[in-house]
Amino acid sequence: METRSIEPPSDPPNRRSVWSRRKWLKWAVPAIGLGCFADAYFIEPEWVEFVHRDLPIENLPADWDGRTLVQLSDIHVGRQVGEDYLIRTFQQVANLQPDVVVVTGDFVTSYALLPPDLEQVARVYAHLPGGSVATLGCLGNHDYSSSSDGLPTAPRLCGILQDCGLQMLVNAASDLGGLQIAGVDDLWHGNFRLKHTLQQTSPDAGRLVLCHNPDGADLAGWDGYRGWILSGHTHGGQCKPPFLPPPLLPVKNRRYTAGEFALADGRRLSISRGLGHLLPVRFNCRPEVTVFRLVRG
Repeated sequence: METRSIEPPSDPPNRRSVWSRRKWLKWAVPAIGLGCFADAYFIEPEWVEFVHRDLPIENLPADWDGRTLVQLSDIHVGRQVGEDYLIRTFQQVANLQPDVVVVTGDFVTSYALLPPDLEQVARVYAHLPGGSVATLGCLGNHDYSSSSDGLPTAPRLCGILQDCGLQMLVNAASDLGGLQIAGVDDLWHGNFRLKHTLQQTSPDAGRLVLCHNPDGADLAGWDGYRGWILSGHTHGGQCKPPFLPPPLLPVKNRRYTAGEFALADGRRLSISRGLGHLLPVRFNCRPEVTVFRLVRG
């Protein structure tokens, strides 16, 4: 009598594929999570993106056509942002040899600046790159606080920055030979004087406005201004899920994240993601230096 061996039945193909998927997910999900964590804490916070854009400006003088304006924002000198990182980025900007450098607020992160903090501010901003024509700035919400002796820090901060070659525009404007750049004070601190600031500019000149908080673009008082507003404040949300808006934004108008926005009355808004951070974490939202090429609009 012939003997036959009986082999155990093999797993059905679909059962094998289910097991393979489960095994893959068991290792892939933690690996992806670890990779996102490493990116958010160790890579992106200092992985600067240099964003190059054209900036068309009405009534721009011919000799300004093609020149370079660099926007820095939300530098947040303090304990959370590395000095070496900021100084290294400043050097990269200086290598571009920009005609104008503007800084749109939040020079520091502090609510009670102590003498060592002020020393750090002076030490870091001694390396601030200057424009060959002008270096200008406006204040942000973090630039207002009280120092250890109870005195407001914004005037002291402005003094340090001006010693480093930066002209502060606090509800004021600067005329750079037909290109007029105005800066309004921070929106949250009761001295936001938009109409007064714009009255210092001419509709016949090429104009830009520096306004730290983009919510200022929605307030009354623009009175026919049809130029660009350069802002920061949002950090782009710092952590942005793919294909979704950032969950946290310090603005009333939730569409003001980062990048360019057309406004209904012909104005345009450009929001920088900034260089610094409040917490040392960024995800899908790299720090930004914006390099504008001025063109006649």
